[in-house]
Amino acid sequence: MTLPIVHHPAYCADLPANHRFPMDKFRAVAELIRQEGLLGDSAFFRPRPAPFEWVALAHDPAYVDQVFNARVPEKVAREIGFPMREDIALRARCATGGTVLTGYLALEHGIACNTAGGSHHARRAHGAGFCVFNDVAVAIKVLQADGAIRKALVVDLDVHQGDGTADIFQGDPDVFTFSLHSEKNYPVRKVPSHLDIGLADRTSDEVYLAVLEEVLPDLLRQGPWDVVFFNAGVDPYSGDRLGRLSLSRDGLCRRDRYVVETVRKAGVPLAGVLGGGYSTDIDELADRHVTLHRTAKAVMAEDFAMVAANEQVAG
Repeated sequence: MTLPIVHHPAYCADLPANHRFPMDKFRAVAELIRQEGLLGDSAFFRPRPAPFEWVALAHDPAYVDQVFNARVPEKVAREIGFPMREDIALRARCATGGTVLTGYLALEHGIACNTAGGSHHARRAHGAGFCVFNDVAVAIKVLQADGAIRKALVVDLDVHQGDGTADIFQGDPDVFTFSLHSEKNYPVRKVPSHLDIGLADRTSDEVYLAVLEEVLPDLLRQGPWDVVFFNAGVDPYSGDRLGRLSLSRDGLCRRDRYVVETVRKAGVPLAGVLGGGYSTDIDELADRHVTLHRTAKAVMAEDFAMVAANEQVAG
């Protein structure tokens, strides 16, 4: 069985030279996935741009209209950090549509991954922090509106607190938001998630993983969840430009392996999104991000082999 991976060429838009956001990473991630054969004999699943009606389920329709028509107020554009042109709007719509598709594919196959997504700073009223639309929030809202799911768990392991996701799902009894992040990092004013754990600067592998291993099984028992959205940001890495934690590459691999295995052992579909990661070395950064897709493919293969072995014994 092949891991479903979602990608769209429009994930990579043009930005001014020396912009802090490494936009080229999306192209590099897709190319590395192809090079490593993670698609098998399949191709990327290509999403359609999220329509207005989808995005407005999670965001103020007035803001959605501003983005769709490239009329975002300058103050909001500065808070987002992107020039709010038509191609940037299309990129946000495609990434959001990609996470919606990833959610549906996860329900069908057990695991699916996007090559973008995790724009968790976008709140209901407007975007922020390089995040135009909150793709995970939109995906959950779309899946709920379609009757495909009722309850969702968000496991956000980006180094920055998921304030936008927390804002959108405040008071929602059917969605639980969990954020494990650097306490002193962006955003300064955090919106409380259902569970926030802020870590001290330079927290390393063993402490980080011990916290995660203590929390995640209990969260899964609080279900039943219809789907888990996993923000696999790689900015907790010690060498990340915008992180303040000190995970090693091995620590990131162990983290992703633990999350994907634990969720799948609980029998819950998992939709993985890219999340944050910042470096001037795009090849290094892409290699970091593809940890998610390598791990998901390996766990999916192991699950498939176990099912086949059980069927053979039963037969």
